[in-house]
Amino acid sequence: MFNALLIEKDHQGYRCHLKSLDEKQLPAGDVEVDISHSTLNYKDALAITGKSPIVRQFPMVPGIDFAGTVSHSQHPDFKTGDKVVLNGWGVGEQHWGGLSQKARVNGDWLVPLPTAFSPAQAMAIGTAGYTAMLCIQALERHGLTPDKGEVLVTGANGGVGSVAIAILAKLGYRVVAATGRPELAAGLNALGASEIIDRHRFSEPGKPLAKERFAAVVDSVGSHTLANACAATQSDGLVAACGLAQGMDFPATVAPFILRGVSLLGINSVTRPKAERLAAWQRLATDLDPAKLADITQQIALSDAVNKAQDLLAGSVRGRLVVDVNH
Repeated sequence: MFNALLIEKDHQGYRCHLKSLDEKQLPAGDVEVDISHSTLNYKDALAITGKSPIVRQFPMVPGIDFAGTVSHSQHPDFKTGDKVVLNGWGVGEQHWGGLSQKARVNGDWLVPLPTAFSPAQAMAIGTAGYTAMLCIQALERHGLTPDKGEVLVTGANGGVGSVAIAILAKLGYRVVAATGRPELAAGLNALGASEIIDRHRFSEPGKPLAKERFAAVVDSVGSHTLANACAATQSDGLVAACGLAQGMDFPATVAPFILRGVSLLGINSVTRPKAERLAAWQRLATDLDPAKLADITQQIALSDAVNKAQDLLAGSVRGRLVVDVNH
């Protein structure tokens, strides 16, 4: 038996609760993992609360991330005792996920845990940090370098934003952080942000074009924020879009793209090929200072995750929530 959060939907309604489950209930897969840590992402919070139709089948164990130790493997790349990490692949949506003490998954979805990180640190990074790295790699592939100018990071106090700031600052970029919580400015400065601006400058309807300022943008917010960020991007600048915290809509015009040559880069972290995942985690191991993680991480117990999901959606959580699934 093992403990897990379980989402159920039936005549009693939609609910998520901590439950003891039998290993026989685990879904099909060729690798079994004893999970030590998971994390609580925005998508997990949507799944737990039912605020968005993230979960595709029921019952479902939520959690799009986990780190742990292989307990049984029929996959050629992994053996018992290996430390592994999983991000995405529909886990926690279509296949039982990481907010659990055990998982059984397709071994192709796993990557080795980098030696630079403990399992808890890997989950302090989680899908949010891994996605931030994918954004930065995409910007670099399209020619971004520190000498090109400032980089705007929206949703700066969230998981993607926090890690993006820390990485970009270490790489030598001047980072401008947009946040609705100015009282947390000191924390953003500690991560490496050079300037803090009010998110309301971007979150309301704006003009098709604004004054050119940013060489690049990492946006995890979407909606008007993404539209206004594009409008304020320099000619031939770059915008990496990876989230929808404000909304899935994109109330913009083509003006930034056809008059300034701005490039909008969509970032899908869920189904990236294994080679890209390995490259992203290798870069995280060299370009993210683990000491920065401690400043933006709160560790919680598995039993706390349901309540914390509400806080996360309310925007009252800074940085990353790491879930110790054995407490």
